[in-house]
Amino acid sequence: MKLIFERSSIGQQLSLLPPCDVPVYELQDKRERDLKLPSVSENELSRHYTLLAEQTFGINNGFYPLGSCTMKYNPKINEEMANLPNFTQIHPLQSEASMQGCLEVLSLCEASLCEITGMDNMTFQPAAGSHGEFVGLLLIKKYHQSRNNLKRDKIIVPDSAHGTNPASVAMAGFSIINIPSTADGYIDLDVLRSVVGDDTAGFMLTNPNTLGLFETNIVEITSIIHDAGGLCYYDGANLNAIMGIARPGDMGFDCVHLNLHKTFSTPHGGGGPGSGPVGCKKELSPFLPGYTVIKEDEYRFQKPKQSMGMVKSFYGNFLVVVRALTYILQLGSDGIALSAANATLNANYMKHLLKESFEMSNEGLCMHEFVMTLSNLKKETGVTALDIAKGLLDYKIHPPTMYFPLIVEEALMVEVPETESKTDIEQAVEVFKKLKEIALTDPQLLKTAPHKTPVRRLDEVAAARKPILRWQEEL
Repeated sequence: MKLIFERSSIGQQLSLLPPCDVPVYELQDKRERDLKLPSVSENELSRHYTLLAEQTFGINNGFYPLGSCTMKYNPKINEEMANLPNFTQIHPLQSEASMQGCLEVLSLCEASLCEITGMDNMTFQPAAGSHGEFVGLLLIKKYHQSRNNLKRDKIIVPDSAHGTNPASVAMAGFSIINIPSTADGYIDLDVLRSVVGDDTAGFMLTNPNTLGLFETNIVEITSIIHDAGGLCYYDGANLNAIMGIARPGDMGFDCVHLNLHKTFSTPHGGGGPGSGPVGCKKELSPFLPGYTVIKEDEYRFQKPKQSMGMVKSFYGNFLVVVRALTYILQLGSDGIALSAANATLNANYMKHLLKESFEMSNEGLCMHEFVMTLSNLKKETGVTALDIAKGLLDYKIHPPTMYFPLIVEEALMVEVPETESKTDIEQAVEVFKKLKEIALTDPQLLKTAPHKTPVRRLDEVAAARKPILRWQEEL
């Protein structure tokens, strides 16, 4: 499709702005040449954005198997609440007395999320999940420093962890001890016991893990870390599977980050906005970044006594918190648990329907996601996980996560949203099976897929190394 600049035609114009009701200040123009702006009619502008929308795949277009990343139906009332003028027109430098409603939102959401996670306090400053990881690790660091236990500089991370975990560990100034998973995808307790010691600062874990498996020995795992004097950090990326049913705090975790832009209903696509609040037990609360909300005669901000300082300007991405609180209040405790149960049910149903056609990384029940390995299919036909993913696009299905976790060859990780119906899942399964049949009979067709999308298969190496990110005016 043409860019808006390519649609431009001298003489075309539209006026969408109301008459100015304040004195006009004319800027002194020091430009060496005229500012290049597109000239289009209202009709052309409307068509341009309609075509853009048609070329963007979202949950309104079809099946989107990235459930815990909020590629699911998000109630529109959440957007209505986040667009209320008293929320959108607030300013962070206003007096506390003039924004009591906003402070109450932060306080209510903190209480709700602490109840869901089993934590005592929470900060909303972190802007994303990886930012939350970093803050959680700084809490662990501040805790050990306060006890003059500077020798503890090692963080244990399993090989199935999200890639941001080891990156956050390094940024926080710790050394990484990477431990392998067992053949069935769980933490190897013997290896874990062998690496803990008086230099162990903490342990990072996603539970359920990236294979969609709940660590059945989780209490023993956290006890091993605590007995060695370390702390346990919970990566909340997969909380979607257990919220309202099991709490990280009850499993023995000391701090946790959540992805409000994933689990709690802010659409995650398009690069933001995000919110990665960090919760912790009371022993870590004094080190939280400032500011936190407390209530005395009225709501006000308070900076914890031994705070690590600010990790973001002001108080975090507030409107994401508004959406999350709306979602929580609308569903209630029963609805939150039902959402997690439906995500798990849907994933297991789809896994059951596919297991005769595709090899699974692990047998038995999963949580909200499962991982297929196309390693043998690739050896037999040359068709890769990437080829299957591209083929799905021709059937109006967004691809699942590819090549992750790294411990599974030719991996496709499927997260079925809790909002998908039985019929939708069955239709998606038929497409997967059809692609398997094509791989066996006409593999070249998949190697050139997709064929029906606005843009065909791209040169991904060139796109990564020589990206063209903006329109260049021809002078």
